Amino acid sequence: MKSIIKIIYHRISLIVTALLAQIVVLIAVISTFNDYFVIFYWISIIISMLAVIYIINDKINPSYKIVWIIPILIFPIFGGLFYVFFGGKKLSNREKRNMNYITNKTIEALEQKTKVLDEIKSHNETAAIQSRYIQDYGFYPPYKNTKSEYLPLGEKKFERLKEELKKAKHFIFMDYFIINEGVMWNSILDILLNKVKEGVDVRIIYDDIGCLLTLPYKYNKKLERMGIKCCVFNPVIPILTTRINNRNHRKIVIIDGHTGFTGGINLADEYINEIDKHGHWKDSAIMLKGEAVFNMTVMFLSLWDYLRGIDEDFSKFKNTIPLEEETCNGYYQPFADSPLDDEPVGETVYLNSVNKANKYIYITTPYLIVNNEMIKALISAAKGGVDVRIITPHRGDKWYVHAVTKSNYKILVESGVKIYEYTPGFIHSKTLISDDEYGVIGTINVDYRSFYLHFECGVWMYKSPSLINMKKDFMDTLKVCKEIKIEDINKIRWYRLLLGSILRVFAPLM
Repeated sequence: MKSIIKIIYHRISLIVTALLAQIVVLIAVISTFNDYFVIFYWISIIISMLAVIYIINDKINPSYKIVWIIPILIFPIFGGLFYVFFGGKKLSNREKRNMNYITNKTIEALEQKTKVLDEIKSHNETAAIQSRYIQDYGFYPPYKNTKSEYLPLGEKKFERLKEELKKAKHFIFMDYFIINEGVMWNSILDILLNKVKEGVDVRIIYDDIGCLLTLPYKYNKKLERMGIKCCVFNPVIPILTTRINNRNHRKIVIIDGHTGFTGGINLADEYINEIDKHGHWKDSAIMLKGEAVFNMTVMFLSLWDYLRGIDEDFSKFKNTIPLEEETCNGYYQPFADSPLDDEPVGETVYLNSVNKANKYIYITTPYLIVNNEMIKALISAAKGGVDVRIITPHRGDKWYVHAVTKSNYKILVESGVKIYEYTPGFIHSKTLISDDEYGVIGTINVDYRSFYLHFECGVWMYKSPSLINMKKDFMDTLKVCKEIKIEDINKIRWYRLLLGSILRVFAPLM
């Protein structure tokens, strides 16, 4: 009985109940008007027609257009009105002014690295084009005086993170989508509390949706009482709004401005296989030391100051202690992506990487929910002789998302793309390696949410020694994967294929 009462009064139950009530009321109001006012019927039809025209001419991805056009055509009375209320991602002038702070502070704090770009160009024009795009449109420049360490498992990252946190002297910044009380988070929290006692400035951002089921309500207040400064990103309120979709999916740690971590690993026990959630959990991360970490510092601080309503001088958080040059190899460009502008930086970086590959392109992703542009790029590369391989999970964490992932297998495999499923369980790693020269690692999934809805981050690398380690990890992982052949796809029951095809239409909402 106690567990039932706990579920009933859990925050998420109350939120879902409130949202459902609002939907019911909205439908009832619309239905009432429709029953008694003929003019309302024709106004609704006109609104639906205008909505379809607007959607067709909008700059949004065509897949999003289909998601809205279909229900509007099926339900012309309700569809247009629902789009007016919930379909757009337009910001109010006040929201635009507030969100512009993040972009303006990023541009103000980061200097363009013309010399580094010229040096990259002297090695490879293709690499320079990618790097220039990230600098010009993402506002994050490339760096040279940096070294990296690739961490192929959550357990590896956990140990290295604890080691580096214990060395902190000035500040620790952490930004995570999911934090869950358990072995991993409790161990890190103990270290953070010790650092607070030493006078270290400890700040944490966590996403409210990501932690809705994993942290108690107002956990941020508890951390503040412990001396840890904390902000909750986009708090969930029981009001119907599309902004609930814009989540902070980043995983970042910055220590004293000289050490940074990012990758797919959240602060929860499944990520270090302390608990079995979907079989063996395969994930990865990267640790940077050196100048490139400042990009990550600015990433964190621009969001932190926006959430906190303050305005800091970011330069005082910049590390000025140089690394020994002989320990630095390659070029590094940490970058961020935001859903609140019209520039899909993460998707463009991926598309450019696929389109420019000459020998091979290896990708790991937990979700393969690809739009037409990405499918065409992967197919074109494979048909052109590029070795295209993608590792996805054998066991999905969400059945409907996994069904959409599988529904994309056929067109890719028929065109020469090699798909592998990670048979020990769930692969959550988000990596891309190409031609032994380029790579991306971070929080970006190959899906609509990462490309268009979430705040994301990653590190683009050129000629980094970590690329060799990433490739080795990829090849080692293949040994425990099953390659999906066309015969395997043909054996799938027709109703599963049909379900996958239907779900693909609504994939942008997943």
